[in-house]
Amino acid sequence: MNWAVAHRIAGIAAIQAHRDLAIDRTRYVPVHQALRTASLTGMARPMPRLFGVYFSPADNGPAVLLNASLNIITQRHTAAHELGHHRLRHRTAADDELNPALRWGDGTWPEEEKTAEAFAAWFLMPRPAVLAALEWICRGRPDSPVHVYRLARELGTSYAGTVRHLQHLRLLDATRAREWAKVSPADLRSSLAQGAVLPPDAHVHVLTARMREQHVHAEVGDLLVLDDAEGRFASLPKGLALWPGVSRPLAAVEVTEELDGVRVLEFSCAGSREVVEVSVHRESPRLGVDEVWPE
Repeated sequence: MNWAVAHRIAGIAAIQAHRDLAIDRTRYVPVHQALRTASLTGMARPMPRLFGVYFSPADNGPAVLLNASLNIITQRHTAAHELGHHRLRHRTAADDELNPALRWGDGTWPEEEKTAEAFAAWFLMPRPAVLAALEWICRGRPDSPVHVYRLARELGTSYAGTVRHLQHLRLLDATRAREWAKVSPADLRSSLAQGAVLPPDAHVHVLTARMREQHVHAEVGDLLVLDDAEGRFASLPKGLALWPGVSRPLAAVEVTEELDGVRVLEFSCAGSREVVEVSVHRESPRLGVDEVWPE
């Protein structure tokens, strides 16, 4: 089976999973919640060399074991990959390569791994959600790697995986996909933070006036930056703190360990007295049994 066939199979399976699990296909996909809705027992624990494990019904499943040491973006992808094994009725599988990108396209992927990997992309990045996010990010068409990075933040996916999926959706041609895949996400993060030095795993989420009543899914250390240099934060809820990491003016807040659950962040942009509200969600920690994971 080649990757094109795997994606055709996975794309259909992902749409069916969205329907069966009552997933809103126009926005960020709550994959951990989807595991629970699909009646998979979930557990997360630190593991030295595993992304995750899927246990089939034949092996006392269905159940999923996730690596709690992974960053939330990689863990979300792993969770979707394991869900793919379940939805595609695969056998028990252990995903034991800590960097699947190193094997991407080299011919060593078994067929079940190909379809589960493709499923993860289609499940986390449904076309309606991609189009909705691109509409407010760049009026519908990405014309720079920064737009793809911002899309990845909206969907909770990796930059490289988002570049690849935009090509599958025919929203990015092969030439630009190859060029943009070579761009360092660290450089994009630094650009959005006006050249400031960021923690290695921190992401940058851009806030705009068009995001009214939308949701930001972030992690401790992430920055929320206003795209308007004259914009101001109207209030700072517990868990969000003004970021002192730059010497030049930058309207940015940092997510701290105190962020618990969902908090509403209010801000205004230059030339408007209207206050914009966005909901900020902390995605981790995902540790132990799924009953205690954040929603």
